[in-house]
This record gives sequence, C-alpha cells and structure tokens, in this order.
Amino acid sequence: MSTLKNAAIGQTVTVKKLCGEGAVKRRIMDMGITKGTEIYVRKVAPLGDPIEITVRGYELSLRKADAEMIEVG
Repeated sequence: MSTLKNAAIGQTVTVKKLCGEGAVKRRIMDMGITKGTEIYVRKVAPLGDPIEITVRGYELSLRKADAEMIEVG
C-alpha cells in the first residue's frame, strides 16, 4: 500500500482511498481530497511535517499523520 506520506517531491498522485475515520477523515475531505483527486507534492519539511501539496489549484499543508491515511496510486 502506497500512501501520500511516501510520495516523492514533484510527483503527482491520484487518491485511491481514504483510510481515516471520523473527524480526521472529515478534515481531509474538507480540503477537497476525495477518491480520484489528483495531488501534486510540492515540498516536504526537513523533519517531515508538514507536507505541502497542491489540490484542485489550492496550496495546502498536511500533517504526516494525515498523509498516512491517504492511499494513492
């Protein structure tokens, strides 16, 4: 299983599945991240938090713990 946390900088990935539950899953979906969404990984902070991504034209920051719940292909 490949997650957004493992995606390389400069890579565009497609969301296959959201694995979180409750508030965490809702927070991810509120960012516009749903199944089939393309995510471009712009930058990862030196210590890994946050991961900076572009989703639907918006630049967002995502915690590594949240990124781990997004299965990508």
